[in-house]
Amino acid sequence: MEHFNELVVQYTPMIHKIMRTLHIYKNHEEFYQTGLIGLWEAQLNFDPSKGSFANYAYTSIKGKMLVEMNQSNKHEERIIYPKEEFWSMIEDVNPESLLEMETLLTYCEGLTEKETKWVIANYKDCLSIKDIAKTEKVSISAVKQWRVGALRKLREQVEMQN
Repeated sequence: MEHFNELVVQYTPMIHKIMRTLHIYKNHEEFYQTGLIGLWEAQLNFDPSKGSFANYAYTSIKGKMLVEMNQSNKHEERIIYPKEEFWSMIEDVNPESLLEMETLLTYCEGLTEKETKWVIANYKDCLSIKDIAKTEKVSISAVKQWRVGALRKLREQVEMQN
């Protein structure tokens, strides 16, 4: 391992030079690590009979970085990130929620206005008793009474249908 650490110290300037020649301006640390992997592979696969290690290391490091650039560019081309304005312009036009509300209101026939408010706030808006009390500006016990009345009447409706 000492031998590779010496290579890292010796070839770090080469890795940074390759990054500058390839105009890498994002993800410096990732590409530096890719360069180290290229250096590691160059050390493992080097054949002294075919030339100098410096030339082989340069080619190996640069090749590894080019492959990584290709993959990251393909990845970025496939993924589209909409701008922030896009999300603010989207309008929720969900016909299912309209049908859901109509269905919910059919169950509320025979309930008082306040009991209906509890049913809608609880089942459609998923609000707690505390939140309903806060929005309606009433006490928590008042909302609990709405709930008790609504549940009693809804049970009676279900029993009558059966």
